[in-house]
Amino acid sequence: MLETWLTRELGITIPLVGAPMGGRAGGSLAGEVTRAGGLGLIGAARYNTAEWLEEQARSAREIGGGHLGFGLMTWSLDDDDSLLGAVLAHHPQVVTLSFGDPAPYVKRVHAAGAVVISQINTLEDLRVVEAAGVDAVVAQGHEAGGHTGRIGTLPLLQEVLESTELPVLAAGGIASGRGLAAVVAAGGVGALVGTALLASPETVGPDYARERLLAAGSADTVYTDVFDKARHQPWPARWCGRALVNSFTETWHGRGADEQTLADEYTADDPDIGVVYAGEAAGLVRSQRPAGDVIRDIGAQAEQLLGRFH
Repeated sequence: MLETWLTRELGITIPLVGAPMGGRAGGSLAGEVTRAGGLGLIGAARYNTAEWLEEQARSAREIGGGHLGFGLMTWSLDDDDSLLGAVLAHHPQVVTLSFGDPAPYVKRVHAAGAVVISQINTLEDLRVVEAAGVDAVVAQGHEAGGHTGRIGTLPLLQEVLESTELPVLAAGGIASGRGLAAVVAAGGVGALVGTALLASPETVGPDYARERLLAAGSADTVYTDVFDKARHQPWPARWCGRALVNSFTETWHGRGADEQTLADEYTADDPDIGVVYAGEAAGLVRSQRPAGDVIRDIGAQAEQLLGRFH
């Protein structure tokens, strides 16, 4: 068994966390990741209701036992922090506060008995979250699906490991035991995985998202803001999102079109237009496998690979 700060602190057996993918990671996915030995996070997006969160939390606990975690976008809490209160009402074990300064919220999460983890994309981000008092950080690289930064996972991970005493996880491009083994061998305590789980039947979202992911290779993604603009999602400009290329990105990415033009051309239920956020590990996802099998296989392969050096 791979033992790290993450497994000891959270009481899990595999140092993997299911990424809190907004619109994809609900209670079923989180519960299956947890039941397999990792910790699944529910993506608490700004448009989710308290009723939806309650339903997802109940599902996650019924499947995965007592462990529960949520992921929040810190920048959206700055306008309305009611979502944090709704999350803390479910007594989660972990809350991730990412994409912004978590300082106004860390004490509230700690007071509720939860561990605070923040994804970071630069060393400047690291200093901000260290000052806020978080318990661990995730070095999230440019390869990651969804919203992310502009530095590759491996360079960022090395920089962060050499620059902090906090426990460090990695995210971005990790979809096999080889990736997890590399992170642990480098000194990390575990990894977030998202794209590796996107074809699993437990994910929320349209069926075409799974089909398009299985048809994609690792070169079939684009780092873009066109989907945020088309859907009037007010993400800060420093974070674009990595998504699978489709006819919408081929037509509009890099064109500088205004939000209304993009919104008029966007149709979420069209497989050639609708967004499928996914990372550069897309080429490693080859079938619709249960999330628990994915997590167990990543853990077993990593343990086998690292065991060669003992």
